[in-house]
Amino acid sequence: MPHVKTILVPIDFSNVTEGVVAEAAALANLRPARIVLLNVISPPLYPYEFSDIPESIVPLIAATEKASARELARWRRELLRRGVPSRIVQMSGVPAQVILEQAEKLSADHIVIGSHGHTALYDLIAGSTTTRVLKSAPCPVVVVPAQKVSRPRVQAA
Repeated sequence: MPHVKTILVPIDFSNVTEGVVAEAAALANLRPARIVLLNVISPPLYPYEFSDIPESIVPLIAATEKASARELARWRRELLRRGVPSRIVQMSGVPAQVILEQAEKLSADHIVIGSHGHTALYDLIAGSTTTRVLKSAPCPVVVVPAQKVSRPRVQAA
């Protein structure tokens, strides 16, 4: 029996998610492979390093986790509809760090991740999850670029 490959697919439910899932499904269909859909919820930033989580934030975190779980389930159903075995993982933390940890833990054969197409200046200042994953991944990484949104042309009167 051939080795079943594991493809780690971190998704953030942005406009690039559909392309990332489609690319991962195509890769999975090339060989026996299962997909692990991963969503990482970033913890809110607090102004004081040693402060407790404000009570007002707790319902927001819970709502975010619930919405994420619904979206993950929806994308898993889409993969199953395409005949691709999959499972979902939802975690909290720093996205790049969690993605890299999960790639190691799962012995991922590939990571399929989206790129939002930010400018180099944005990536320099804010950092890029995709860039960090590319630099430290323990396996090959497939980067799916952000889809170009066509804008309607304004016609001269």
